Amino acid sequence: MIKVLIADDQELFRQSLRIILSSEKDFEVTEAVSTGVEVVRSVRANRPDVILMDIRMPEMDGVVCTQIIKENYPDIKIIILTTFDDDEYIFNALKFGASGYLLKGVSMQELSDAIRKVYEGTAMINGDVASKVVRLFSKMAQSNIAISVEEHDVQDLKDTEWKIIALVGTGLSNKEISAKLSLSEGTVRNALSTVLQKLQLRDRTQLAIWAVQTGAAGREFD
Repeated sequence: MIKVLIADDQELFRQSLRIILSSEKDFEVTEAVSTGVEVVRSVRANRPDVILMDIRMPEMDGVVCTQIIKENYPDIKIIILTTFDDDEYIFNALKFGASGYLLKGVSMQELSDAIRKVYEGTAMINGDVASKVVRLFSKMAQSNIAISVEEHDVQDLKDTEWKIIALVGTGLSNKEISAKLSLSEGTVRNALSTVLQKLQLRDRTQLAIWAVQTGAAGREFD
């Protein structure tokens, strides 16, 4: 059972999510709250596995809340729920350890799938916002967020793994990568897990930032 905490200051949206997610057999909605302060309290009381976090909330926004949660409960996964005009907020939330972000207009099926994937350790970024992702990753790579990888770990990477890294760095999803490389989604997913393990990186976001930093993002590998 995946324990999910919903945080959004719009009551109708919050309660709708609660009803829909509660109908899923593998989800338990621990609480639905409206502020960042309530998120921190609820996390202490209920220890959810995944938080659906609105980026803009009263008292404490989703960015500050993400930072506090990840510093104290690093195993809790956070999905940022956002709209198109939240670049700076998204940038900071990813910097502080959010597992990804989704647009509020996604279908309930997409949201449910995202919760499951994030719970299993996959970063989740809405497929409609690839260009925004590249822009954010580039900004993160140029800031003081340096992603360091040992040289001997890089030398262990195989050709297919380099191709996947290059495409992750451009914001493509596993489905899009599998289509480009003529591989199954399962193969791409397994290869990504292997890459993260080899490079000792936390998640897909760190891998994408590293790809931008090193110039691997978007490169053509023979």
